[in-house]
Amino acid sequence: MACNKRQRSSSSHTNNFDVFVSFRGADTRNGFTNHLFAALQRKGVVAFTDDQTIQKGDFLESELLLAIEGSRVFIVVFSKDYASSTWCMKELTKIVDWVEVTGRSLLPIFYDVTPSEVRKQSGEFAKAFAEHEERFKDDLEMVKEWRAALKTSCDRCGWDVQNKQQYEEIENVVEEVINILGRDQIWNFGDDLVDMHSRVKKLEELLDLSANDIVHLVGIVGMGGIGKTTLATALFNKISPQFNACCYHDDLSKIYCNFGAASAQKQLLCQALNQGNIEIHNASHGTMLIRTRLCHLKALVVVDNVDQVEQLKKLGLQSEYLGAGSRIIIISRNCRILQNYGVNKVYEVEVLDKTQSLQLLRKKAFRSNDIGKEHKGLTLDILKYVNGLPLAIEVLGSFLLDRDVCEWRSALTRMEENPSKDIMDVLRISYDGLENIEKEIFLDIACFFSNNNSYSWEPTVKKFLDYRQFYPDIGMKVLIEKSLISRQNGNIKMHDLLKELGKSIVREKAPKEPRKWSRLWNYKDLQKVMKINKEAKNVEAIFIEQHEKEFLQGRIRVDTLSKMDQLELLILKNVNCYGTLNFISNELRYLFWNHFPWLSLPSTFFPDQLVELILPHSNIKQLWEGKKDYLVPRMEIVIPGIEIPKWFSKQNASTSISMDPSAVIDDPNWIGVSICALFVTHEDTMHDLQAVKFETWVESLPGLRFMVKKCGYRWVFKEDLQQFNSDKFFSRNSSSRKRKLLTRFIWRHLKKEKEELQQLREKYACDWILDVDNVRKDEVLQDLRLM
Repeated sequence: MACNKRQRSSSSHTNNFDVFVSFRGADTRNGFTNHLFAALQRKGVVAFTDDQTIQKGDFLESELLLAIEGSRVFIVVFSKDYASSTWCMKELTKIVDWVEVTGRSLLPIFYDVTPSEVRKQSGEFAKAFAEHEERFKDDLEMVKEWRAALKTSCDRCGWDVQNKQQYEEIENVVEEVINILGRDQIWNFGDDLVDMHSRVKKLEELLDLSANDIVHLVGIVGMGGIGKTTLATALFNKISPQFNACCYHDDLSKIYCNFGAASAQKQLLCQALNQGNIEIHNASHGTMLIRTRLCHLKALVVVDNVDQVEQLKKLGLQSEYLGAGSRIIIISRNCRILQNYGVNKVYEVEVLDKTQSLQLLRKKAFRSNDIGKEHKGLTLDILKYVNGLPLAIEVLGSFLLDRDVCEWRSALTRMEENPSKDIMDVLRISYDGLENIEKEIFLDIACFFSNNNSYSWEPTVKKFLDYRQFYPDIGMKVLIEKSLISRQNGNIKMHDLLKELGKSIVREKAPKEPRKWSRLWNYKDLQKVMKINKEAKNVEAIFIEQHEKEFLQGRIRVDTLSKMDQLELLILKNVNCYGTLNFISNELRYLFWNHFPWLSLPSTFFPDQLVELILPHSNIKQLWEGKKDYLVPRMEIVIPGIEIPKWFSKQNASTSISMDPSAVIDDPNWIGVSICALFVTHEDTMHDLQAVKFETWVESLPGLRFMVKKCGYRWVFKEDLQQFNSDKFFSRNSSSRKRKLLTRFIWRHLKKEKEELQQLREKYACDWILDVDNVRKDEVLQDLRLM
């Protein structure tokens, strides 16, 4: 019979069993072999015996052969009547043949006979073979093979257990089996697993299995569907024979939430102690049992799907409660849980690379390594969509199995629009466990900051989330801890399928009515909302980003913006807009709109909440009609031309200006920039950053001269622009005057003496006066003075 219910796949060349035990049931079943099977089971060794699972007779050549070929170690228990059984002799012959072919291990045990009796076929064995030769006198060649199998078996090292303590001898046998299994370098993790050897090896290094005097805790963390459970199961199956007690707690969160801590403790103890039922009155009683029953055992405990540290504490699984050499493995999507529980060694599971993804997809979608020519292009599309997530590859690969190219193409289109529910349900578990504000951060990142562009955490993403009042510093940390996002080289990264999850959550209440969504990120959806021109009170944020080439490919009427009174974030990049803008939400905190088509913002706009206003390449003539004493903390307007209009100096705003003179340049050797350097500002905003900067294309034009106009005065700097660094111009924050000079210049080469430059700085209240070649500074700088 099969002593352990854990079995692997039933392929004739797959290791379905760790050990195959051949014995004469009538001689040993009620004693020695029962104890042997129990000892193997306690160590997690999967053992097979033919005693009850295979009917003798017609099935020998099929089921028995499969079982033998699917085992890694063979134990033969020789007893007095072993040779009298034709079934045992046929079985032994098959085992010896397979061992000689594969080189696998055969371990003989001499129960109540001596090795000499078996080798020489004397005593009871002589009587048995006399009967066989009489019975099979027409097939003596078979009997001869049986004799040879017995002799070959005896040539192997084994155990003579006569007149010895059977318990000790059984322990020695089991220990040898474990050593053999551990030395086996061709451990089979299953045909469907990819890159499992290297991952298990890294985990084994963290576990430090050779250290038998201490207890180690190791964590496994990663996003949903990435293969944490698969990896832990493979590791558990491989190393469990090295422990006295083993437990794989497959879903702690579910058992804890549905049945309580005592039920979770009961599962742990029943598995570890290999007992069918253990009565636990309450969690305190369970903790006491864990401490007293496992304290002397070298135990392997895997606890899967932990989503609260409280679950681990209530489970009562402390390292000091287990025997020396024990190992505890905790699996979670949230690394914070592992940290809070004192897990210092954590293995973060990564997505599959392209080669590994293709290998897994082949196994699932084609059941072979060959991909038809007609499927190759679509295969690449599938791999791009799943982005290395094993769960997605398995689900989609299984779905696409035996389907033609048309079905593949149709399925891919459908999945891009409506992701697989099986995949989304797994991914959503982490989202559902977030606080409301963290959910909002997740949705903003999924919808706005997760396309093919790379968005840096600072200043881009953090700034926008700050404007949305989402307190992103702590929120982002939570998302990282729960494996929903990552930060790589300062940039925010999110798996493509998590992006799809976020977008599907935004759409789920009204999939075909984007005006009812909280966020808009797609040009076509925005176009649909504007075309319907109905109330869109749910929309809180719009972020549409197109390529410059797309600006002239279509226009969109944006009258519906006036019907979005909850809008907080509006970003329109290269969106060609027209229509009437009578109102814009007073809740607006951030506005970026290049090619803003109107001459001013709506007169009804009261920017009480506005933190940042950026209108590049706009036709704006004034910000708002009438006198409005609103101070926008950061305002940047990019104006075509060479002059800053007079209205701009009256806006009472802390301002940054970027000029684009390319549209009005007549002489290609000149770049003209007019700077109206005097702005009226409030005294309490003197410290705010002021800037005048140049478009990046300017610096790439060699040999150009730089001309600056101020209030009708012309200064000419003959320095090449490659030597001109125009990144930042800062105001002097020590002044308390209402009129302030905002212009600062930077040059890279310092040819003046430092002392003279310092005098110029002090004279003209300018910290950034450096060197300008071939220019009489005194004539130029005398006009750069505080008014």
